[in-house]
Amino acid sequence: MAAERMHAASAESTAIVDAVLDYSRRRMLSDFVPLDKPQTPGELTRLTGGRTITDEGLGATRALATFEHVLAPACLSTSHPLYLSFIPTAPTMAAIAFDLVVSASGLYGGSWLEGAGAVHAENEVLAFLAREFGLPDTAGGVFVQGGTIGNLSALVAAREATKARLIAAGKELPTRWKIVCSTEAHSSNKSAAKVMDADVLLVPAGADGRLHPEGVRAALAEHGDEVCAVVATGGSTNFGIVDDIAGIAALKDEFDFWLHIDGAYGLTAMLAPEARHIFAGVERADSMIVDPHKWLFAPFDCCALLYRDPESGRRAHTQHAEYLDTLTDADDFNPSDYSIQLTRRPRGLPLWFSLATYGVTAYREAVSATLALTQRIAEEIARRPELTLVRDPQLSVVVFERNGWDRADYDRWSDQLLDTQHAFVVPSSHAGRPNTRFAILNPLTTFDDLVGILDTMK
Repeated sequence: MAAERMHAASAESTAIVDAVLDYSRRRMLSDFVPLDKPQTPGELTRLTGGRTITDEGLGATRALATFEHVLAPACLSTSHPLYLSFIPTAPTMAAIAFDLVVSASGLYGGSWLEGAGAVHAENEVLAFLAREFGLPDTAGGVFVQGGTIGNLSALVAAREATKARLIAAGKELPTRWKIVCSTEAHSSNKSAAKVMDADVLLVPAGADGRLHPEGVRAALAEHGDEVCAVVATGGSTNFGIVDDIAGIAALKDEFDFWLHIDGAYGLTAMLAPEARHIFAGVERADSMIVDPHKWLFAPFDCCALLYRDPESGRRAHTQHAEYLDTLTDADDFNPSDYSIQLTRRPRGLPLWFSLATYGVTAYREAVSATLALTQRIAEEIARRPELTLVRDPQLSVVVFERNGWDRADYDRWSDQLLDTQHAFVVPSSHAGRPNTRFAILNPLTTFDDLVGILDTMK
């Protein structure tokens, strides 16, 4: 029977597993993994020979060959040392390898009943991160898909906590909830507000790109109980800028509000002793996120969502249904109670295995090395007369201009870099002016690599 063929251990299944593991081993341990580049839909259809989904099936050998030689080369290798756009990923060998284990083990990470061992390991990582960020020992949370889901889940919890506070005080609930954030805040916060049918109060960032307390104070004073959350950014995507978290957190002495830190990219920098002062005040946050698939060297897709008081997350997100009574009637820690998702894989396990394998010191050294490389290449850019550093980097993003270039020049240069497999560096912009940027996260990226890219801009 087809069902037995697809699921049973057999000679065919053994051959499939061996072929996939062989490909994975070669890919992971290769001394040269190309950047690769996208292809047009028409070209991919031609190269795959048309439909790959047929009634009879291609067979594992042909299907894997199609992926290896046609589909995979049409996907950029985001963990390549010269992938320097957007925010890259750079999973450790241990994390990549253990991601295979997680998939192979049929683990479900939504409840303690079904995945106690996995949840225990994930919770150990979350407790480690909470300590690093100055939260109390009682803090906790869950690993979710990414920063968008993390921010949305936190802001929903903020709204529900604010609602409960107003009801307890006998106050009327607002007709529209409001979320305060910077004009430089990540788009996912605006997306979360849209999903929540809430309004975003955009506070202009200062000349330094940071959100400062004065603008936040004015928004809180004007809108009062309509504000369910204030979002501070712990490392913006475009520039890597950290808001004045200490100043914003100090407003909690004047106003009663939920403070959320969107640290998806940058909060990892707190692992480096030399960068911890940049994030002063984060310990007063009510919730925060950080994406391990960015600077904590885990595979896609993984975001750590932390609550100062996990109960606030549970009250907002626990789902109730008859078939869930076994879970909701127990006192167990069920990760699905702390975000908007119910079904979840234990996506924090690859990070747990990597941390357990290499130790925290190795992570601290890797983050410090990235910060040092960023400063060094920024100094090199400032030294070159044909280039202008847009702003001194605060974390590991360097934004700069090639003097005299317009957007078309950047586009041609970027396309050439990728076509020749030299690097992936795309144009960006700020204040209406085109520029480009290095987002440096990969410990295998070298100073010479970056200088080589700068040399192509002459």
